[in-house]
Amino acid sequence: MSEPVRDRLVTLRRSLHRHPEPAWREFYTTARLVEEIRAIGVDELAVGPDAYDPADRMAVPDKDLEPWVERARERGADAALLERMAGGNTGAVAVLERGEGPTIGLRVDIDALFIEESTDAAHDPASEGFRSEIEETMHACGHDVHMTWGLAALERIADSDFAGRLVVFFQPAEEVSGGGCPMAKSEFAEGLDYLLAVHVGLDHPTGEVVAGIEKPLAMCHVDATIEGSAAHAGKAPNEGANAMHAMGTAIENAYGIPRHADGMTRVNIGRAEAGTASNIIAERAHMECEARGETTALMEYVKRRLERTVKSAATMHDCRADVEVVSESPRADSDLELQTVVSEVATDVDGIDSVLPAAEFGASEDATFLMDRVQRAGGLASYLIVGTDHPTSHHTPTFDVDETSLEHGVAVLVGAIRALERRHPVAHAEPEDGSRTDVANAEVDG
Repeated sequence: MSEPVRDRLVTLRRSLHRHPEPAWREFYTTARLVEEIRAIGVDELAVGPDAYDPADRMAVPDKDLEPWVERARERGADAALLERMAGGNTGAVAVLERGEGPTIGLRVDIDALFIEESTDAAHDPASEGFRSEIEETMHACGHDVHMTWGLAALERIADSDFAGRLVVFFQPAEEVSGGGCPMAKSEFAEGLDYLLAVHVGLDHPTGEVVAGIEKPLAMCHVDATIEGSAAHAGKAPNEGANAMHAMGTAIENAYGIPRHADGMTRVNIGRAEAGTASNIIAERAHMECEARGETTALMEYVKRRLERTVKSAATMHDCRADVEVVSESPRADSDLELQTVVSEVATDVDGIDSVLPAAEFGASEDATFLMDRVQRAGGLASYLIVGTDHPTSHHTPTFDVDETSLEHGVAVLVGAIRALERRHPVAHAEPEDGSRTDVANAEVDG
């Protein structure tokens, strides 16, 4: 632990890769981050319920937490920290107070996915000994890299003559869009002049940087449960209320929700289950769904239609439906002013040979909660991408990164933070008509 983070980027990333934990179960991960943060030395460190209000969390599992706590304890996680994180209150916020200057936020995510990592000899983590040690769980989206960047950037700023306030959000539960909201509502998000969020890869190669994403899709996860009544499928099917049939109707009709003239929308039923046996009319069905939209308002349009579709299908088959929005995230676009700063910084980083001012994201991210709060309060935000060569796409068993990108990411983030310090206040670029529009949240009929 006495060795600086900057001298062990690869070692640290691989250590984090070996111990992946899914949303709201990042007990060992948080404890490891806290250990590193304490070694760096910060002015304030908040863990779990000290970093946010637990009531603001979304998509928190109602079971399956204790095995992850025990696993963390067995791996040597600090007992006091585990007690502090009881109930799945994971994640941390680290703060550097360095006198007069801008208040800058940096957000990195820390959770993993339920994917069994490949054992193929051609998969570097397997052949080089840092494959996931936890069955059916894997850092298949690069969050191990993000955490490494967050720690290294924090250390370099702490060791510099930086003047201002730096707040680093080590956010849990991004993969289920559950952790961005509580972090954004917390006291630590108050008064941020600038916010940077970052992702590795996303099909951008090593040596390429995207200074800011555009058009991240607003998204919501929706669970729907349909309750009917059982009956003998041969003797008296008419006496039942078929939840399976109602679910089938709901699925068919959900994909028929009209597209919207104002922009792109998406709906998907990702998981569905019903029934107990072939000779029993199913009395219960459950679906896990999602709705997305090019704007927050378009997502809300699809969400309302999806809820109505499920409830109508249930009624049609004499069943009843309960529809719950498990989590959601808004759209928030990167600000041109920060894209310009990041572009200029990235151009001067060794190994970066391509800088894109912007790129469409095409997916969803709950960092948009933090971005939206900062922007609504008059600050600037950007979500940047640091490219990496990855053999297969994100969310696959053979996902990996080119570790050259570790240093690239640290250099871009530290450079951007120092540039914002020097240039503060960065003036807002106003449209020609003098107004700032909010297309991401405009009203949509329907």
